[in-house]
Amino acid sequence: MPKRGVLLLLKPLDVYPPIPAAQHLPNLAPSSSSPSPPFSALNPKIVSFLNDRLKVHKDTINLCQDVLRCKFVDWEPVICNNLCHPIRHVDLVITIGGDGTLLQASHFLDDSIPVLGVNSDPTQIKEVNELSNEFDAARSTGYLCAASAQNFEQVLDNILESYIQPSEISRLSIIVNGHPFPTYALNDILIAHPCPAMVSRFSFRISGCNGPRSSLSNTRSSGLRVSTAAGSTAAILSGGGSRMPISSRDLQYMVREPISPGPAEAPLMHGFVKPDQSIFVEWYSQEGVVYIDGCHVTQSLKFGDKIKISAKAPVLKLYLPQDLLRDSISHLCLLLPFDRINFVTSIIHYHHLGWIEFFR
Repeated sequence: MPKRGVLLLLKPLDVYPPIPAAQHLPNLAPSSSSPSPPFSALNPKIVSFLNDRLKVHKDTINLCQDVLRCKFVDWEPVICNNLCHPIRHVDLVITIGGDGTLLQASHFLDDSIPVLGVNSDPTQIKEVNELSNEFDAARSTGYLCAASAQNFEQVLDNILESYIQPSEISRLSIIVNGHPFPTYALNDILIAHPCPAMVSRFSFRISGCNGPRSSLSNTRSSGLRVSTAAGSTAAILSGGGSRMPISSRDLQYMVREPISPGPAEAPLMHGFVKPDQSIFVEWYSQEGVVYIDGCHVTQSLKFGDKIKISAKAPVLKLYLPQDLLRDSISHLCLLLPFDRINFVTSIIHYHHLGWIEFFR
């Protein structure tokens, strides 16, 4: 049996502050060089906290590499920021960082290679509470990460032995003036003026392949955000949106801070888009930008550009954490007849390490 190929994608070390004894890991060049911040003006507790974050992240990288050395796999470590081509010719991608590292990796993956996220520096609730009067001590959320340093080897063994299977997570595609954008969004996109103080002017409507079109909404606002199910717990939820089941194929949209929408248009400022529907946007500001999964990937817009947004994109094969896996199963069970629900429940009970996607 041939060895499996594993690509280990690492969150850069230079996102943390340098400390005198800090050295980059062997064989890993930093993705960029940046000047040292003026730490003398900072609260010493903040400096200590940030230095500890760097140490924990490096310790997790070292642990994961030690585990991989003991497995029947061929693996290669790469700093995530150094990716520039689609990922090919590996059997598994492992990201070590947080959700941002996983999102960045997803931009180079199609629907053929599964990915496992390792949260290298999980938030410590006790630490957050103790330091709440000093500063924000939140670390990495790792909402989409199925492993941490504590359980990485167990999760990896379950994957290598095929005890658990990846879930298919919906992404969204963007077409600008008839040209498909090569990057698919796993979390969300934001269409807005590049200056946050400027008004974004655009019109949009929702239309399906064969169904009726919604009325045209002409808006002045801070932009338009469109989210997948995976991204529905991020910015769109903070803006008043709804959390969606991770297995949902729907999209959710929200107009940010609309300026005085009329009674007929107000209900259209937030809604959902079915898998067979698309959002059509016409951009009427002099400048605009499509931000994909944050600020890592962008597409410039100009007056009159036409954008089509839909869920017609390759899924991402992702190993889900247990809480999201349970939510996914619960959502799918609602769509099944009663006898199949019992069958799914029995399978889950027996295979407590994960579940088998025996139906499509």
